[in-house]
Amino acid sequence: MDALDRQIIAALRENGRATYADLGRKVGLSASAVHERVGKLETTGVIVGYHAVVDPSAVGLGVTALIGIHPTDTADDDDVALALAQLIEVESCYRVAGDESFIVKVRVATVDDLERALGRLRRIHGVARTRTTVVLSTRFEGRPNTSDAAFEQPDPTA
Repeated sequence: MDALDRQIIAALRENGRATYADLGRKVGLSASAVHERVGKLETTGVIVGYHAVVDPSAVGLGVTALIGIHPTDTADDDDVALALAQLIEVESCYRVAGDESFIVKVRVATVDDLERALGRLRRIHGVARTRTTVVLSTRFEGRPNTSDAAFEQPDPTA
């Protein structure tokens, strides 16, 4: 992956619907050259998909919560993660360091739905307890990091 690939990725993160011609103008390549590079980025797993960004409130998911999951002493992280993936309310799941083993982002329609989701989550084998933070408002989310620093490789000699 070179600097042009990084520029293409940054442009796609800003606008995943950009045409190859638009991308080419932005990075100084022909549309066919960009098409070829994007294809290689997809084939090698650098670009793993495209999706629509939807306003959760507009589709009836007005309550967002971040839930920290404290494991039991015998919890298997892979099993817990698989069980979390089965809960439709769980939008994102992060394995983290610290007292909690996971933090999940949950979206539901109502606080009552959140309570029911928490009940199902707490019944997962390996979950000892949870800590829930309800989001009051979202200032920004899913923002693409398009700075050059986001693509810099660490210096192995440092």
